[in-house]
This record gives sequence, structure tokens and C-alpha cells, in this order.
Amino acid sequence: MTNVRFDSITDYRDSESLNMYREFVQERRIDPQEAMTMIYAKGCDNARTPMQWDASDHAGFTTGTPWIKVNPNYQAINAKQAVADPHSIFAYYQQLIRLRKANPVIVYGTYDLLDETDATIYAFTRTLNDDRLLIILNFTNTMPVFSIPTSIVSANAELLISNYPVDSPDLISNLTLRPYEARVYRIG
Repeated sequence: MTNVRFDSITDYRDSESLNMYREFVQERRIDPQEAMTMIYAKGCDNARTPMQWDASDHAGFTTGTPWIKVNPNYQAINAKQAVADPHSIFAYYQQLIRLRKANPVIVYGTYDLLDETDATIYAFTRTLNDDRLLIILNFTNTMPVFSIPTSIVSANAELLISNYPVDSPDLISNLTLRPYEARVYRIG
């Protein structure tokens, strides 16, 4: 589900958002749309809409009237759709759970951070006996280049999971990561 952006303050229930809107618009004379922009950024109700189970009325949450409106995108974004989509976040999390269960190194392996000064890429290894994983995560909306340490570059690296399609599963010395990309390699 995504955060909601209701058009009107009357669709919100959060007392902090309602009070902020009243104070900003009525007392400080701030433009109502500017006040709504602040609510979109910080309001609690943005993430408190009813669970979007399916594309039916009220997103399948209730046959009654919910305390707050359902996010208008419920017909396209809902649990039923996500379960049916092999490329959904739901499916990706299922893959992550299977990966964790099949690889004790993820839970019990020794953790080694590769570059503590890099503010965009979080990369580390997990090692358990002869099993070693390289985890590379881009936490930004940019496309940084990650230089694989020479001690890790391996001809027999195996890509275990990625949240983007990968042209080549090979682990090359300089890897350009897409926004919020995550990759896990088995290295040996």
C-alpha cells in the first residue's frame, strides 16, 4: 500500500493534522494547499487507511463504512493483486524468506562491513565456514558505482536475489546500482 493524499482536510481524522491545518490556514493565513502539502509529508493518516484486500467496495475491508476513506488506488494496489503478481513486493518478500531459511549463513554468519564511510551503499559480507555472501544495497534514488574489493571479485559468484532484473549475474569490479537496488551474491 502507498500513503494516501486526500484532496480535502475533511477526509483526515488525525487530530494533529486537523489542528495543524486549522492553525496554519485560519490563524497564520498560510495557503491551504501548502498546509495540505505539509500534511502529505508528515500526517499520520497517510498510512492509516483501511487495509486494501481487494478491488471490491471499501477495498474488501468492511461491508460497513470505514472510519476513514480507503486510498483511491485500492483497485490497482491490493493484497489480492499482489498475491497473484509474481513480480510484486509480496513475491519478493517470499523469495527473501526462502533465501533466509535455505542459507544459515544469513542468520549465523559473521558480519563484515565493507565501507563504513559510504553514505549511499551499504555493503557487507556474511561468512559461515566455507559459505560466504556479499550483500550490496543502494539506499538512495541515485545510481552510485560500487567498487568491489579485489579480495571479493570472484569468477564463480552466484547471484541469489536481486530486486531488479540483472543482465549479467557476474560480479564485476565496478557495479552501477539502480535506485534502491539490492543484490545478494554467494561468493567463493
